[in-house]
Amino acid sequence: MPKKKKAVKSAAPKKAKAVKPKVKKATKPKVKKELKAAKSLKPKTKNTLKALKPAVEGTAELISSETVFEGPLFRVLRDRLIEPGGQEATRDIVRHNGSVVILAIDNTTNKRDPWIVVERQYRHAAGRFLWELPAGKLEPGEDVLLGAQRELEEETGYRARKWKLLVEYYASPGFLGESMKIFLAEGLVAGDAHPDEDEQIELRLVKLSEVLKMIEKGAILDGKTLTGVLLYARKTSGKRGK
Repeated sequence: MPKKKKAVKSAAPKKAKAVKPKVKKATKPKVKKELKAAKSLKPKTKNTLKALKPAVEGTAELISSETVFEGPLFRVLRDRLIEPGGQEATRDIVRHNGSVVILAIDNTTNKRDPWIVVERQYRHAAGRFLWELPAGKLEPGEDVLLGAQRELEEETGYRARKWKLLVEYYASPGFLGESMKIFLAEGLVAGDAHPDEDEQIELRLVKLSEVLKMIEKGAILDGKTLTGVLLYARKTSGKRGK
């Protein structure tokens, strides 16, 4: 008899192994390289003024100048000129003799938080009352320091034993040629004020700390006062902290 062939067992199909997706490792941002690139953008020189060396220097070449208005305080000129960069332009400029500003300080009782002489008066151009440092215009040819001493005594009655130029700046050089010089006046001696007839001034002595609070709250909007007080506070912050 023929031998029976053994039934071949069918092999069970092998289960396919689950293929794990290959997850790419997140690339770390190249922070160090970016920082190095940022550092390379900084000027290598320690002297900022050298790094800001102007590309164009010089003054304008005036072609013509016409007075279009003249009053007791200032005059307006229409100038045709060639600017230092070579561009021809027409500019309307307000010419003024210049002004002096006085930051009058009384630090006899408290050197860290001295009293400051401030004024409140109505300013029609601004349409409101403003708190300001004493200030005024210079007379033609008047010495700047003598003008500051005169203005302080006229408006407040105070005289000062010690005077120092704090800073000079231009309030709006786009059209206004007026230079303002702020003087620091110390060692105050009280006296009688005699302001001009059209000046109605409310005089106050306010501590530096309170003036700074007024500035932070927006109660002081006058540019010369902001410039003078904030610069003085910065210059003396180290001394006052000791």
